[in-house]
Amino acid sequence: MQTSKFLLATLREDPAEAEVISHKLMLRAGMIRKLAAGIYTWLPLGLRVLRKVENIVREEMNRVGALEILMPAIQPAELWLESQRWNTFGDQLLKIKDRNKHEFCFGPTHEEVITDLARHELRSYKQLPITFYQIQSKFRDEIRPRFGVMRGREFMMKDAYSFHLDEVSLAATYAVMFNAYTRIFSRLGLKFRPVLADTGNIGGNQSHEFQVLADSGEDLIAYSDTSDYAANIEMAESLAPALVVQFSDNKMAEVATPNIGTIDTVASFLKVANKQILKTLIVKGKDVPFIALVLRGDHELNEVKASKLAELASPLTFVNPGEFKELFGCDAGFVGPLGLNMPVIVDRDAVNVKDFICGANKNDKHLTNVNWQRDLPLPKIADLRKVVEGDLSPDGKGSLKFARGIEVGQVFQLGRKYSQTMRATVLNETGRAVEMFMGCYGIGVSRTVAASIEQNHDERGIIWPDQIAPFQLVIIPMSLHKSYRVKEVADKIYNDLIAAGFDVLLDDRKERAGVIFTDMDLIGIPHRVVISESGIDAGTIEYKSRIGATSENIKIDSLVAFMSEKVKR
Repeated sequence: MQTSKFLLATLREDPAEAEVISHKLMLRAGMIRKLAAGIYTWLPLGLRVLRKVENIVREEMNRVGALEILMPAIQPAELWLESQRWNTFGDQLLKIKDRNKHEFCFGPTHEEVITDLARHELRSYKQLPITFYQIQSKFRDEIRPRFGVMRGREFMMKDAYSFHLDEVSLAATYAVMFNAYTRIFSRLGLKFRPVLADTGNIGGNQSHEFQVLADSGEDLIAYSDTSDYAANIEMAESLAPALVVQFSDNKMAEVATPNIGTIDTVASFLKVANKQILKTLIVKGKDVPFIALVLRGDHELNEVKASKLAELASPLTFVNPGEFKELFGCDAGFVGPLGLNMPVIVDRDAVNVKDFICGANKNDKHLTNVNWQRDLPLPKIADLRKVVEGDLSPDGKGSLKFARGIEVGQVFQLGRKYSQTMRATVLNETGRAVEMFMGCYGIGVSRTVAASIEQNHDERGIIWPDQIAPFQLVIIPMSLHKSYRVKEVADKIYNDLIAAGFDVLLDDRKERAGVIFTDMDLIGIPHRVVISESGIDAGTIEYKSRIGATSENIKIDSLVAFMSEKVKR
């Protein structure tokens, strides 16, 4: 491609609207332009990158035998009512009506549509397992779209869905797709980690997220410093402590704590560490009005873990602090587990605290030297807390560290969540209709482009991995419009490189060299060659990589072989 025939729409200044580096650089490099909040037009430069990401994803999906289809973006409400998600998915679901007042939505995901397709097209267990995928625009009406295409409302996604006769088959395909995702993100040149994740409103029994490691990432992940264990902070666990309930001869006592109802103020007043205090949170129960959750004072409740407890109401609902006095006779800061007329669930790290301090269920009063099994019965034990850095990894190998990540893909074992509600069945070996097991596998294609920039940039601009760069190399002919020799050599090596299968940009603009070099660094082309009169006299051209500090002279007639060694394809 020649720049004179290409839309190179670079900007010199950072746009005021951009908050993160990928948004700034995508706008400055002329990859995207904003149409409305969270909705962008992809310009030729950006689309070239997007398509390269799509192609790698498509190749790996085809490699594992997934079948490409294309489903409608607009979906009828009837399917979502059938799956029971029409009223529960939330405000991200953009609902619309046609001229006949029939309700539809702009698809944020396609579980309903693919399940409807499967129940009409799949009849026998002999057709299973089978996996379908598509690469298509989705729309989620984000309350606050931001960060460019990182959290846009309209985005490009690859979503795949598998159908199975049993859980064994589902687990096998899940492993195949997990490995396919690992190959995809490796081929994209990204530093990433697969992590255990919550299934969220998609549902299912098991899930992994693929997180691109970047300081700007919205997600916090915990990982072992010596093993492969990694999990989203919502799902991360520490090594379960041994149950060693112990107590001393110190007698339980009630102490005055006037207007002192927070962990920090109680710890300061009584001159103890926060971990010596147990805090009690009251939530709504499923079959009883209230349930108490008890944690160490230095730990925070993990609401995702708590919401999975069968005893608790869904969604997880805390008692309003303003209701405490009327319901329990004291304010929230003075509630404790002793004598509560409700079920109690204690975090496993709070069980082994000896002589702990807790609220006395009276305003301005706390209890000291309280012990499980001596002063109150040991209740149900569960993992309730958020992990902290330095916790032991749950696999017993190493300690947990934290890193920021950008979620670019997620895989789910859905089980029969949708096939049961939508009656998607096949006949098994005995001729009986059975509901299929399903898997779901998504990649944010447009988000992956932004995530790559977040991970690969410097003060001059983008640094694309060779595999997804809009152009693999750029030819910069010095004084092109004044020297026929430079033009002749430029045209020849341009045609030779294209014939050898390289993706080449020839910058034939009438611009100063400084402007051209600045633009090429900004848009992130990984390799550049510079042609000059002096170089032609010496039979060489100058080569420099985008990340290299120095350049080198290459013989003109060996350039194609040289670039074949340099460029990753």
